[in-house]
Amino acid sequence: MLSVKWYRAVVIATTLLILIVVNGSIWQKERHLAEGEVVYLELAPVDPRSLMQGDYMALNFALSNDIQRALQSHHGSDTPKAHDGYAIVRLDEQRIGHFQRLADGEGTLGNDERQLQYRLRNGQVRLATDAFFFQEGDAEHYETAHYGQFRVNTKGEPLLVALHDDELDRLGEIAK
Repeated sequence: MLSVKWYRAVVIATTLLILIVVNGSIWQKERHLAEGEVVYLELAPVDPRSLMQGDYMALNFALSNDIQRALQSHHGSDTPKAHDGYAIVRLDEQRIGHFQRLADGEGTLGNDERQLQYRLRNGQVRLATDAFFFQEGDAEHYETAHYGQFRVNTKGEPLLVALHDDELDRLGEIAK
């Protein structure tokens, strides 16, 4: 009898702990989206869609390519396959981020500079995500995508919010 009560208590406690962790993570992401600083990053060409996974746009950013070149120039052929780091970008008047340098952990940022986290996995630089999913049949709304809009928190973590055209107009919104 005692073991059944103990088992139920463990199951209930574990379930509550999981719910607390999941909801805490959701709250953090929602806060990040609401309070993060807006930064636009230019898209680089990439294969746009996958028929096996549904409608989505595979993403690559010009900043990723700049970081890749800087890592290769810094490390040469010894470039690590997995690495997390930060890149320093300069924001122009439209809040478009332009690569300046890799962060070295020293020095201060200028008023127009921001630190963005990147991840190097299997030799490829990733910023937040490498895909943007959209509703089936809406591909034509995203064909003119030129920029990704990110919300960046105080830790430099970017979250992709939307895609924008070359005039920074948001794509995919349905006219009302």
